[in-house]
Amino acid sequence: MDHEKHMNRAIELARRNPDAPFGCVIADVAGEVVAEGVNDADRSPILHGETAAIIQLFDRDPGADPSNLTLYTTAEPCPMCSGAMLWSGIPRLYYGTSVVTLKGLGLDHIDLACEEVSHRCSFASFEAEGGLLERECDALFEELAQRPGV
Repeated sequence: MDHEKHMNRAIELARRNPDAPFGCVIADVAGEVVAEGVNDADRSPILHGETAAIIQLFDRDPGADPSNLTLYTTAEPCPMCSGAMLWSGIPRLYYGTSVVTLKGLGLDHIDLACEEVSHRCSFASFEAEGGLLERECDALFEELAQRPGV
C-alpha cells in the first residue's frame, strides 16, 4: 500500500481547516480510499478528523468490514479518536505529528499516547506507527502555533 499517498491526501484535507489541521483518510487493503474526514469542531466538538472519517465510513456502508482498513491522520489521535478506532475495529494506524510535538508547540491536546489507549483496551487493539511524512505534518501545526491568539 502507498502509505505516503494516503498521508499526502490527509495533509491536503487538513489544509481545509487551518485552525485545526487534522485530516484523515481511511483506506482498504487494495489502497482504495473508503472515507475521509477533517476536523469540524465548529459543527460539533467531537468531529475530529478521525471521528468524521469513521462516521462517513459507516454512513456509506453500515456493514463495512473494518478488519482490512488502515487509518491515516496528520496527528496522533487523541484518546477519543483512539477509542473510536477501537470501537469501530480499525486495526492499523499511521500518523504524522506526535502528541509530544503538539505539546511542545503549546497546542491543545490530551497528553496520552494512542498506543497507551490501545494497550488498555480489553476488547480490541490497533497497530500504530508515527512519523509518516512527519515534517510535512509538523509544518501544519507549526503554522497554527505561530498564529496570534492560538
